[in-house]
Amino acid sequence: VNNSDIKFLYILLKDRDPKTNISHREMPNFNDHKKFVLSKPYSKWHIIYYKLTKIGSIYISKQNEIGINLKKQYDLESIKKRVLNEIISMNPNTNYFANVSSKNKKGIKFFEKNGWNLIQKKFEIPKIKKGLNQK
Repeated sequence: VNNSDIKFLYILLKDRDPKTNISHREMPNFNDHKKFVLSKPYSKWHIIYYKLTKIGSIYISKQNEIGINLKKQYDLESIKKRVLNEIISMNPNTNYFANVSSKNKKGIKFFEKNGWNLIQKKFEIPKIKKGLNQK
């Protein structure tokens, strides 16, 4: 990923189904997005091409978490599987992880079908609640 990819990545983020988001609740503005990209938040971050067309991105976080984001018309299991296998073969490691929103049934199904194991569930208290006893 480089500076020329920032606009594409923003459009990709805007077009993503909000239920798949785990890193933000509200869509960031373009300037905040640009700062994020320029901060080099991931160990590896690649644009996915089909022929000469940008169709998505894939990253490996500093915690070895893999994230895949494809344009809707290219969001096919066969493409996801291919890019996932390719990034793992390019960056061999014994432990990779994928954070998937509990609302992202398609993402959960994809990783389960491809041999990934569920290792944790994560809970969050809504901002409006102050403590455990409040309803």
